[in-house]
Amino acid sequence: MDNKKKKWIVITVAIVVVTNIASLFLGGRFLVFAGNSRVAVDKDTYDTVQKFSKLFSVRDQLYKYYDGKISDSVLLDGALKGMTSSLKDPYTVYMDKSETKSFNSEIQGQQYVGLGMEVQAKDNKVIVSTVFDNSPAEKAGMKSGDVIVKVNGTDAVSTDLEKTVSMIKGKEGTSVTLTLYRSTKGNFDITAKRQKVAIDTVSGEMLSNEIGYMQVSMFDENTGNNFNKKIDELKQQGMKGLILDLRSNPGGLLSACIQVTSNFVTKDKVIVSTIDKYNSKEEYKSKGGNYIGLPLVVLVDGNTASASEIFSGAIRDYKLGTLIGEKTFGKGVVQAPFDLNDGTQLKITISKYYTPNGENIHHKGIKPDIEVKYPDTLKDKPYDRNSDPQFQKALEQIKSKMK
Repeated sequence: MDNKKKKWIVITVAIVVVTNIASLFLGGRFLVFAGNSRVAVDKDTYDTVQKFSKLFSVRDQLYKYYDGKISDSVLLDGALKGMTSSLKDPYTVYMDKSETKSFNSEIQGQQYVGLGMEVQAKDNKVIVSTVFDNSPAEKAGMKSGDVIVKVNGTDAVSTDLEKTVSMIKGKEGTSVTLTLYRSTKGNFDITAKRQKVAIDTVSGEMLSNEIGYMQVSMFDENTGNNFNKKIDELKQQGMKGLILDLRSNPGGLLSACIQVTSNFVTKDKVIVSTIDKYNSKEEYKSKGGNYIGLPLVVLVDGNTASASEIFSGAIRDYKLGTLIGEKTFGKGVVQAPFDLNDGTQLKITISKYYTPNGENIHHKGIKPDIEVKYPDTLKDKPYDRNSDPQFQKALEQIKSKMK
């Protein structure tokens, strides 16, 4: 057996799949022979081994006949990506080394090289959910809600978001061309230069009349601490009511969401619960905070997703504030990363989550208490808070709560 075949067998030893399998049925179990080794397995395992041996048959044919460069590591990455994409779940993906590094740098709140925006999969489309301030994406004219059609001429794939993200990212100083679709413009191209992007997920300021305004763009490892620091600053400046803007927030870490939500929910009350495929339930409870009872208005839209919907669901169910805007995205499932110990990871949907009232909002979203649409005619114009009907309604509501 050549070295390449030996390497392949070592990589896949966990499922004991080999070429040229011989077997013997003894006492209700199968002995599977691979060279000088033998393993006793039950019938289900044996059937699985037989099915997966097709992978090696294809590999052998490729090495025998394919007229071009070929690599076991590339073949393996492709097979694993195909395996996860066959589930038709955009959130369950195999991430190669570069995708794993990129994913972890974002979720850990680290600086990365790219355009400075976030994407989501919805209705078989790759949709821009967040465009960070002063980013290359913003400077090139990209807006939240744009659909990414192509990246450098290659179709964007909604079933593999990490692949689309990896195509957009690249070496600092290089350019990337995106074909976008916007309802008011149709298809159009933008070209932007990749730069180092530092994500600051929490911002805030005092408005007039003792009203604070905060925006959370996503939930990374730093969001909880930064949120607590900023809201304390606003309180010291005289804040007696808060507008919290979660529009275009694609979610992030559940732990960060729990930390932020605990500011407003009484200690030990359930913020969210999850139920997995084995019907095992886990409850995540409030740690308690200093802003329980603070007049609160939350801005949401169609790109408010995942962890930001967990926050919105808790505020709605406990009647702790008023949701204003448009129906949220509708992502009611939880993912966990699994390290494969070689710089790659699997990100797998492991459970569904439920609001305190027991609702799973997957593919449904959360309807705001007061629905206010953001006009398409404003989306092509520079943002102006004074002409933002959702913000103006939030301002009206928070003033009425503070009387």
